[in-house]
Amino acid sequence: MIQFICNICGGSNQCEAAALTREESTCSQCGSNVRTRSLMLLLSLELFGTALTLPEFPRVKSLRGVGMTDWNEYARRLAEKLDYRNTFYNREPRLDITNPPPEELGRYDFVISSEIFEHVMPPAADAFHGAYQLLKPSGVLILSVPYSIEATMTEHYPEIHEFGFAHVGDSVVLVNRTRTGEMQVFEKPVFHGPGPGKALEMREFNEAELKRTLTQTGFAGARIYAEKYLPYGIVYAEKWSLPVVARKGDFAFSIESTRAVIEEWVDYGGRFDAEMKRLDRSLWFRIGRRLGLI
Repeated sequence: MIQFICNICGGSNQCEAAALTREESTCSQCGSNVRTRSLMLLLSLELFGTALTLPEFPRVKSLRGVGMTDWNEYARRLAEKLDYRNTFYNREPRLDITNPPPEELGRYDFVISSEIFEHVMPPAADAFHGAYQLLKPSGVLILSVPYSIEATMTEHYPEIHEFGFAHVGDSVVLVNRTRTGEMQVFEKPVFHGPGPGKALEMREFNEAELKRTLTQTGFAGARIYAEKYLPYGIVYAEKWSLPVVARKGDFAFSIESTRAVIEEWVDYGGRFDAEMKRLDRSLWFRIGRRLGLI
């Protein structure tokens, strides 16, 4: 059995090592899995240089981030700590990562994209470029996307333009009209999530193309994170579809962020001193301290 702390909710857990797969829920309290915990671990390392659970994150509202259809359990906790908002492609608040609005460009310290880039319309490079544009010069992209370690990337529908779905017997087919007017029919389209048409898999990346696209987009460094972190129950059962960190530039705390951290630290210190003074009025507390029990 592996014992670990969920870095999203702070809950204590234990489970069999074999259960720590990418998508299986392994936190008994919030339902997190290895993928979601690894994303938050990478965010903590990139922003603060150390592994913190979300409850331990300092409240730094000058650190700005945006997510794309992020899991609500970590999205709401991030919004409590940082200037973070979750966005969606098909409902408000909307964000089309392939064509972000001009007023959003260069505003964010971090962008989180988990299981999104395999669904965007081709060319996929537009999504990477959009994420790059959203970031400040010192910003970071925290990314997860299904990918293989095969030699080539697979683009399922390279000419997709106007498309829909039809039922043929017990099967669903994708019908596409290309920009030149040619009609195409594709059998056995793959969907992620609930229901046909909700999240159509457009492609399967491979590791080499993923790294190449990030570099060509302009990211200074892209790292695939393969190291396990047992304190948070993070173990990678496969060598593919691992989380990725891509930096636009070297991260540096702004003066505002540094001030916020120091002010929070001072506030915690003041509350700790006040609590110790309160406890010191307790006879049992004083006896325990004299006996070396506290």
